Amino acid sequence: MRWLAVVFAVLVGLGLAPAVATADPAAQQAIRPVRACGDLVGDYAIPGSAAHVTAASVVPAGAEPEHCAVQGFVDPAVRFVLNLPTTTYRGRYLQYGCGGFCGMFFPTPFPDCGPRVGDLAVATTDDGHVGQGPFPPADGSWGADDQAARDDFTFRAPHVVSVANKRIIAAFYGAPPAVSYFSGCSNGGREALLLAQRYPTDFDGIIAAAPGNVWTGLIGYQAWIARANTNPDGTPVITAAKLPALAAAVLAACDRLDGLVDRQIDEPRACRFDPATLRCPGADAPTCLTPTQVEAARKLYAGPTDARGNRLYPGWQPFGSELAWDGWIIPSEFTGPQPLATALADNYLRYLGYPIGTPHSSLDRFRFTVAEQLRLLPEGVKANAMNPDLSAFRRAGGKLIIWHGWSDQAIPPVGTIDYYDRLVERSGGLRETQRFARLFMVPSIAHCQGGGTLTDFDPIRELVDWVELGRAPERAIATGRDAAGNVTRTRPVFPYPLRARYDGAGSIDDAANFGPSRPAPTQDRIHWAGELQYRLPGPVAR
Repeated sequence: MRWLAVVFAVLVGLGLAPAVATADPAAQQAIRPVRACGDLVGDYAIPGSAAHVTAASVVPAGAEPEHCAVQGFVDPAVRFVLNLPTTTYRGRYLQYGCGGFCGMFFPTPFPDCGPRVGDLAVATTDDGHVGQGPFPPADGSWGADDQAARDDFTFRAPHVVSVANKRIIAAFYGAPPAVSYFSGCSNGGREALLLAQRYPTDFDGIIAAAPGNVWTGLIGYQAWIARANTNPDGTPVITAAKLPALAAAVLAACDRLDGLVDRQIDEPRACRFDPATLRCPGADAPTCLTPTQVEAARKLYAGPTDARGNRLYPGWQPFGSELAWDGWIIPSEFTGPQPLATALADNYLRYLGYPIGTPHSSLDRFRFTVAEQLRLLPEGVKANAMNPDLSAFRRAGGKLIIWHGWSDQAIPPVGTIDYYDRLVERSGGLRETQRFARLFMVPSIAHCQGGGTLTDFDPIRELVDWVELGRAPERAIATGRDAAGNVTRTRPVFPYPLRARYDGAGSIDDAANFGPSRPAPTQDRIHWAGELQYRLPGPVAR
């Protein structure tokens, strides 16, 4: 049967068969470059456009493996970085998404996927513009009068960068990557779902973390939480000094509801905490809430509605997220006088949210009405990644892991469950959906990372094993770390709707002492004013 091995090797070289069809590490030889790193500088034709490598140089091994660091752009201005291992590459490509409005290069770490996998070629893009100010991803001024830059950000950049980088990889190693992955959180999670929906053959495996996929409503949501916690003089209603007491009260009321008192809330939807229980009996103090603060907290937990009570977004601040409000809803040393929700909402409404040449808005002038939400639709629908029809992605053999932290202060986790519920319905039920797409809801973790008892979750190894070995992820491990980086807790996370349940023996900080359990059915579908958008297709790349 030696001829089969020869045929398979030829297919691998052409990029038509996975180079990773066996778990035997000895069979996974490193692929060496066929040309010098510096020789990659030049122009590369791609369908409908062109890519240009402007710099390429070897970075010696250190904290990262030795690699060829490539910089370039896709016309007209989609910059990218691509790092190509020189001695440890085995045929895999990983592209990272970016957060906020992008406008900068987010980190591109080489993931540790074990000796079988080796080091992946890794890349990211600024999505076609350079953000300004102290926090570039919150700047929207670049798109005030530039429709091409808007389109690059909303739907084009991740796709064309994937096409360009595969051409560059083929030039460097002699063949395109055998397997391609994408991983993104927040806006990067939106990009991840967008790629699965609109460009279903770009990537074999995709991680969509805390996805901002309901883009047309998400900016209104940021405006809601910003306005709910802002006094007329611009100061925060609930201050950072009040957050520890509020978080402690929520935890005391709801920690036990999942059957284990472990300093985390596994199912915030079961919590029925009323901020009024923390109302100051007399003078204001850090341990209580004033009447104005009680009302602000109620608005944050309720989510945006219009004057008639119509829900304007499928989500709200989850119980357990309170400590993470510092910096996102409340100014902090990191953000300066303007918290991130305020900066993102105001920049989008001033520069990006409405067709060029039409009246724009601002955080102060935005109205929480269905009509105002509809004004955001012509531009916002380009960025939406709401389509639950992933049939083309599934037919292409794609595998999707969606995950969201239950303590996310930036993008409500219930909105991701709502999307997954619609995906399950569209895909023929939970069992059929889990053949190619699984959701993991992670207790305690805030937006993308950090949080309380659990702080880190990255299912890249699980995705690689699913794509390459056919091992669907039955669980993944979330980790808690202290300020020094020491591991303080590990906890298994099971595919939704399963939850981790303590087996009654051993440390509650050790994942080995937990197994899966199926909780009582919950109401996952959220009815809101813009839900018809789940049926709207998005544009394709130019």
